[in-house]
Amino acid sequence: MIGFIEGKIESSNDKCIIIDVNSVGYRVYISAAIFKKLPKIGEKVKLYTHLHVREDILDLYGFLDRKELEFFEMLISISGIGPKGALNILNVASIETLKKAIANEESSILTKVSGIGKKTAEKIILELKNKVTGGEFLGDRSGADGEAIDALIGLGYKLHEAREVLKKIPDDFRDVGEKVREALKILGKK
Repeated sequence: MIGFIEGKIESSNDKCIIIDVNSVGYRVYISAAIFKKLPKIGEKVKLYTHLHVREDILDLYGFLDRKELEFFEMLISISGIGPKGALNILNVASIETLKKAIANEESSILTKVSGIGKKTAEKIILELKNKVTGGEFLGDRSGADGEAIDALIGLGYKLHEAREVLKKIPDDFRDVGEKVREALKILGKK
């Protein structure tokens, strides 16, 4: 409904800011990480927003770029994660770090957030793992290596385990089946 908001910062703290847009002050909730990047009071700012609507609440949540907004919206799409919880997650680490942790199934970063235990962290990983895609996070998953990684994940190994073991396999193994058999031999020796 409200895609972005642009105006002068009237006041701010690490939880929200008031933006003056044509003499109307909008309260926009932000993460502590965004607060650190904001311009000074009285200067202009543009925030991409998410309007959270509930029966008795209309809250705006603001982000400096669309990637932050998209990741926030992915987080709140998970049952049990509300907007304030999603902001707390964004306070723990950068989006890139969070995406890598989710892709590598490392719940330890997420459990640092107050109110998120191991089960909730695993739920976040399970629901977002397939959404956090792209070479920068999951590595190149094309060709024989990609198919071998998918096969090892299908056998119950974690992404980072599959990636690490494939690094140990000599380049003369080109067939997917050969790579998987060799990876299983290496994994069996651990």
